[in-house]
Amino acid sequence: MWKQSLAILCGLLALSSLPAAAQSDPELAKSLGGDEMGMKKYVLVILRSGPKKMPAGAERTEMFKGHFANMQRLSDEKKLALAGPLDGVDGWRGLFVMATADIAEAKQLVATDPVIVNGEMVAEYHAFYSSAGLMAVGEIHKKISKK
Repeated sequence: MWKQSLAILCGLLALSSLPAAAQSDPELAKSLGGDEMGMKKYVLVILRSGPKKMPAGAERTEMFKGHFANMQRLSDEKKLALAGPLDGVDGWRGLFVMATADIAEAKQLVATDPVIVNGEMVAEYHAFYSSAGLMAVGEIHKKISKK
């Protein structure tokens, strides 16, 4: 059994050591905005606790409904590649990976979010270079999410 496992592992290692060009799909890379390395420039947005924590209640619930609707809209428009919550330690609440290399544009897009508008959260902006494959996350998520 260990020999079969070793053979499988060696096969996987051999595949992973192939030059990227031998495995690449240039049309897919282009459709996702990837460069010759399959990478893309983004803006990483860190959402931190803001100065105006809204108390629990209907208004807070509506604000967060708007937050999720805004993220969905930006994702559908291919402006938001990835988003997710953080654990809240040290006030770090979440992140966005904006599908733009322009920090000014990212700021305009993030300014539409109700948690930013209401001061519940504030945003930090950082240039970020990562896989163009992040642009496919939204479509893949739709296929695996039950809601």
